[in-house]
Amino acid sequence: MNADVIASIVTGVLVLIGIIGIIVPVLPGTITVIAGLLVWAIVVGGQVGWTVFAIGAAFCLVGMVSTYLLTGRVLKREKIPNRSIVIGLFCGVIGIFVIPVVGLLVGFVGGLFASEYQRMGDAGKAWRTSWQAIKATGAGVLVEFFCAAAAIITWVVGLFLHF
Repeated sequence: MNADVIASIVTGVLVLIGIIGIIVPVLPGTITVIAGLLVWAIVVGGQVGWTVFAIGAAFCLVGMVSTYLLTGRVLKREKIPNRSIVIGLFCGVIGIFVIPVVGLLVGFVGGLFASEYQRMGDAGKAWRTSWQAIKATGAGVLVEFFCAAAAIITWVVGLFLHF
């Protein structure tokens, strides 16, 4: 096996880990996709390698920025503190180990609601703000996922052009 094939396999593993990391925020997501594309560009080199990296990294950066802007705008509008999101994420990580498969979602929602209920003292208001945060977070994850998928499609096209 030559270096280009090995780099392609390593990149494939990294972008797979990256996509999983976008969905399950315990793993690094978009940054891992960018790292995979960079490995491929360095080893393969040439116009194809660096063009794929530039386009793929641009897609990833657009996804990351869009996620933060979209989610942040909703959280600011609803006056949801970062503390509630952090508690939700922490409970989501614990949930992964307590309830396999759905624990992340259950833990995030439960932790977010508990934090908002503690802050507001009213279950109805806490659920409304929690639901807004859940929708904003979900929309952000979808945007980041599709932008990373566009970067991966760019890499696959680059594979065909290179080999």
